[in-house]
Amino acid sequence: MLLNINQDNPDKRKVDQITKCLENGGIIVYPTDTLYTIGCSIFNSKAMERIRQIKGLENGEAHFSLVCHDLSQISEFTAPFSKPIYKMMKRLIPGPYTFILKANKNVPKLFKFKKDTVGIRVPDNNIPRSIVESLGHPITSTSIHHDDKVLEYMTDPEMIYEKYHKLVDIVVDGGFGDNEPSTVLDMTSEDVEVIREGKGMLEV
Repeated sequence: MLLNINQDNPDKRKVDQITKCLENGGIIVYPTDTLYTIGCSIFNSKAMERIRQIKGLENGEAHFSLVCHDLSQISEFTAPFSKPIYKMMKRLIPGPYTFILKANKNVPKLFKFKKDTVGIRVPDNNIPRSIVESLGHPITSTSIHHDDKVLEYMTDPEMIYEKYHKLVDIVVDGGFGDNEPSTVLDMTSEDVEVIREGKGMLEV
């Protein structure tokens, strides 16, 4: 299904339709403030396995981040962070950043990177934030291409639908996407490290 949603004012009925799909183990392709990504409920292991198969990922490959609604929800899935880190994140979200933070026991093992860390995003896009808010917990985020392949990011939702409609349950059309990934920041210590330069400004 190709479902058109206005980014500026997401239709609640359509958001509820996506939420029900996710609650039933469905997989969606949805826009962020950077790329179109594949997602599911973080607590549905079968849906996670379907995404792994779609992307051709081996078990143990950590290519998933959590998409949260706001800073308060981030704190539900991370170890306590310092006041300077809190202030920096508050300044940067919502925005095109992925934060690597220390995970707590609420994070499913599938999402934990080395040393029990987790990647977390709060995109500057009302569609995914509305979906997460309606669902009540984060959804997954992983790009719609295999990270080991040199492919351009797909930005046209209709082309994305053409390629993925037999593999996922809903493709959310939120308009043309971007073709630049998020900036990844390791915030597990006071010395914030830029892991990947992306759309987010580096003057953090």
